[in-house]
Amino acid sequence: MKKEALIFGIYPVIEAIRANQFIDKIYVQKGLNNPKVDSIISDLEKTDTTISTVPFEKMDKLCRSNHQGIIAITSPVSFHSMESVVENVLNSDKSPLFIVLDQISDVRNFGAILRTAECTGVDAVIIQKKGGAPVSGDTVKTSAGAIYNVPICKVDHIKDAIYYLQGSGIKTVAATEKTNNSLYNIDFKVPTAIIMGSEGTGVSKSVLNIVDEKGALPLLGKINSLNVSVASGAFLYEIVRQRLQ
Repeated sequence: MKKEALIFGIYPVIEAIRANQFIDKIYVQKGLNNPKVDSIISDLEKTDTTISTVPFEKMDKLCRSNHQGIIAITSPVSFHSMESVVENVLNSDKSPLFIVLDQISDVRNFGAILRTAECTGVDAVIIQKKGGAPVSGDTVKTSAGAIYNVPICKVDHIKDAIYYLQGSGIKTVAATEKTNNSLYNIDFKVPTAIIMGSEGTGVSKSVLNIVDEKGALPLLGKINSLNVSVASGAFLYEIVRQRLQ
């Protein structure tokens, strides 16, 4: 199993890029003035790599060695173009099903969602480049290897991804407790993308404002929310139930 690796220093990072390593994230020291680092950033801005500018103290916490102001984290998987995946699925015989993760930050939740997504026939998982959980060894482990069977698409902005899905004839449904509409009232037999929000705040308000429908799970106890991976499973299996009828 290919694992993620931390690569530090200008020339090691350059060599990793030349060797076609899948770079998930790059950390660059704030205020750094180095033409070679600028060139690396310019090249990676054309890819799905997340680029974060952070203070020197953050860099030192990530790597105690001489990092020269740049640290790369490789990914155990490659990423897919959302546009290509959507087009391929629309040209197939099945009803499309996507899951969009709006700032999920816990790698174990991410892995658990990927595992359920694979088991329920999700065509792709769409994540934002910045702010979400990294694709790490912990993600691979928690997903029980499902990460290798479900395409992961990185996008610049979740809202743009939702607009693209809607323009492609795919209904977007946000999982949120901020609605009185039960998920059991929603027609999931049509092409669908469900949007799951972050562990702390749920689906962001700006995203809730543009989705086609909102759905809530019935909560009969005293706690007013579910773990996001559990909620994802409930939504996905309701979709499976409807589509198998």
